[in-house]
Amino acid sequence: MIEEVRYAIDKLKRAFQRLDDAVKEAKDELDRDGAIQRFEFTFEVFWKSIKILLEHEGYRCAGPRSCIKEAARRGFLEDAEVVLDMLEDRNRTSHIYDETTAKEIFDRIKSSYTDVFRKNIELFQEYLNRCS
Repeated sequence: MIEEVRYAIDKLKRAFQRLDDAVKEAKDELDRDGAIQRFEFTFEVFWKSIKILLEHEGYRCAGPRSCIKEAARRGFLEDAEVVLDMLEDRNRTSHIYDETTAKEIFDRIKSSYTDVFRKNIELFQEYLNRCS
């Protein structure tokens, strides 16, 4: 089971690195839209990594919201409120039809979400190191 946790965290690190690169390099609307898509993918890998980590500890959760809340209760996740905001924005990204909303979400990804991903990935890695 620890190998599944290790694989999930490695996959998350790779997804996050691609998102971080896209955010840093975005110069126009097309780049921004690509960064938003990478955010969607990274968030999916992120919450599923949380689910795997919780399962390793013997806890079950169904969807992203319950996994996020349970991980926060168990001390496996920091900035849970921001992560829940990320979930809302991830859900909104499939319905973006206007420039203003896309720009707002991209700005949050750039100003806040990448830091929250980074901080929590470090926590997950520390957990993995303790288990190994």
